Amino acid sequence: ADNSTPGLVVGFYKNSCPIAEITVRKYVERFVTLNPGFAAGLIRMHFHDCFVRGCDASVLLDGNNSEKQSIPNKGSLRGFEIIDAAKAELELKCPGIVSCADILAFSARDSASRVGNIYYEVPAGRRDGNVSNTLDPLLNLPPPFFDATSLRDNFARKGLSLDEMVTLSGAHSIGIAHCTSFLGRLYPTVDPTLDPKYAAKLRKICKAPVANATGPPKVNPTVDQDTITPNRLDNLYYLGLKQKKGLFKSDQDLMTSPLTSNIVLNNIQFGLVWADKFGAAMVKMGNIDVLTGNQGEVRLNCRLVNTVGVNTMRK
Repeated sequence: ADNSTPGLVVGFYKNSCPIAEITVRKYVERFVTLNPGFAAGLIRMHFHDCFVRGCDASVLLDGNNSEKQSIPNKGSLRGFEIIDAAKAELELKCPGIVSCADILAFSARDSASRVGNIYYEVPAGRRDGNVSNTLDPLLNLPPPFFDATSLRDNFARKGLSLDEMVTLSGAHSIGIAHCTSFLGRLYPTVDPTLDPKYAAKLRKICKAPVANATGPPKVNPTVDQDTITPNRLDNLYYLGLKQKKGLFKSDQDLMTSPLTSNIVLNNIQFGLVWADKFGAAMVKMGNIDVLTGNQGEVRLNCRLVNTVGVNTMRK
């Protein structure tokens, strides 16, 4: 965004829709209480939104050629029903005011506070984009086989530092991963940076890939990202890396690589500092290439762009 567009501000809706943030929190807490995995899903969805065309809710749009259909997203994004539920109530109470991009940013924060006691204020005023392409996530999101150097470069392109990259990787302290994301570390031989006992356990869950397979596997089981406290967003993820129990290559390489290993060790030692850094990095990530002012629109339904002629002027 150029300098003439207003930036994001904390309390953006305090006059136009005072219940905006409380309403989002209500639905996040309701769903996360039923299934803590939704917290991981919402944080990941916000990340997958912000790294692709900026934090513009492009990840929420339905369509055959949308981001939802892209390999990093298809079958693994979750939490759409939480966004839809919050949006439906907000459209009743404050029609046309609260953007889907802001709802997603609030819901990621509420997830972090619910499962990690990590609290931070979310500047708001994002507008919703109206483009979503299947190719974009592949071009922008870091795959699970990236090493620390590639991760550094990927995050740097979005304006995030090395320390912020390692800090945000701590989101893998919660959630689950499909076997296909780390099969290359188990077969044909076990990755030497993976704890052998842990690898044996993973091999029981994740079967060897079929040679010459024509499509994705029929079954693709999931495992917890963090072996120590799988439903708590905490710094024990980094301890897992020290124990050689990082699930993805992109996790374990943070400990293996001299570029980042000291940051990992610091995050093990100073959990409260890490939690503060996590909140600050989430805010910074939530600022990537945002649409503000009269750019974009405020979608009435987070899954669809507005039809021409719908008035969504802010009150």
